[in-house]
Amino acid sequence: MNYKILAINPGSTSTKIAVFENLKEIFVSTIRYSLEELSGYENIVAQFDFRRESILKALKDNSIALENINVIVGRGGLVKPIESGVYEVNEAMLRDLKIGVGGQHASNLGGIIAHDLAKDIKGCKAYIADPVVVDELLDVARVSGHPLFERKSIFHALNQKTIARKYAESINSSYEKLNLIVAHLGGGVSVGAHNMGRVIDVNDALGGEGPFSPERSGTLPASDLAKLCFSGNYSLKEIQKMIVGEGGLIAYFGTNSFQVVAEKVAEGDAEYVLLSDAFAYNVAKSIGATATVLSGNVDAILITGGIAHGAELVENISKRTRFIAPVKVYPGEDEMAALAENGYNILTGKANAKVYV
Repeated sequence: MNYKILAINPGSTSTKIAVFENLKEIFVSTIRYSLEELSGYENIVAQFDFRRESILKALKDNSIALENINVIVGRGGLVKPIESGVYEVNEAMLRDLKIGVGGQHASNLGGIIAHDLAKDIKGCKAYIADPVVVDELLDVARVSGHPLFERKSIFHALNQKTIARKYAESINSSYEKLNLIVAHLGGGVSVGAHNMGRVIDVNDALGGEGPFSPERSGTLPASDLAKLCFSGNYSLKEIQKMIVGEGGLIAYFGTNSFQVVAEKVAEGDAEYVLLSDAFAYNVAKSIGATATVLSGNVDAILITGGIAHGAELVENISKRTRFIAPVKVYPGEDEMAALAENGYNILTGKANAKVYV
């Protein structure tokens, strides 16, 4: 049977949509919004009608009949911490997405819009899959060193889980039978310890932990950061932007593009060479630390994300870590295909939907 699956992935200034026939992409579009268009909305949820109409228009303009869609999968937003899986959008989830129980983020609209569109299609249901708040941490991994602070699990769960399963299939094994380290290198960096199908430890990629990245400062010297906070020179918002949004490469060079860095490295620019090496060094160090979580019993190290397209940079990471386990590279991230695959698995009975409470 041929199933039609609609995937919806809202970003800060865009909404990406794709239609799949089973696992084959037959339509994809990125709907972009200007800052002026979005500035009139007081929060993310207030953009619901505007974004919904833009999706419907894109589908209509490309002769995609909504009534033929069998399932809609939205990018999971900042719901409460949940275990990995596919979740049917229900009233409890809608409530938490709308109030922003885990914070305000464009991805919160994924489940809300998916549910709204699905309710008018006979036999169609709406789901989210592996949101960034997937939490399977060991209790010991939550301890920070001070009772006022607890480590959180916020990371690139959708892509990490998808890549881990893809690797398992490539060696005719099961994700649930392997110990893997997955390093996602994108606008943020997350390095996860995958133990028999569960991510038992991972850095909080949104909150500022781990290696620095194109837009994030990563783990900073705590004492110096505390002094800066009370220097009187910066507001809370400015400090937060320094950590996430305007840190990393942006802070050093005013760009979030590793392609620009690679070009400068090729020209022999010493500053860019140092930062490129430092990035690889920090990622490799994080992979090494993560190996201890798995007691050194690591079947493979998987490197993925947009930055993984940089062969020299990836080799710099690999040469420091391949003594731990074989390194496999999966450049880029195909979140739309990952969302569609999760929807397809539900339709075909390969996976069962979980209940959000």
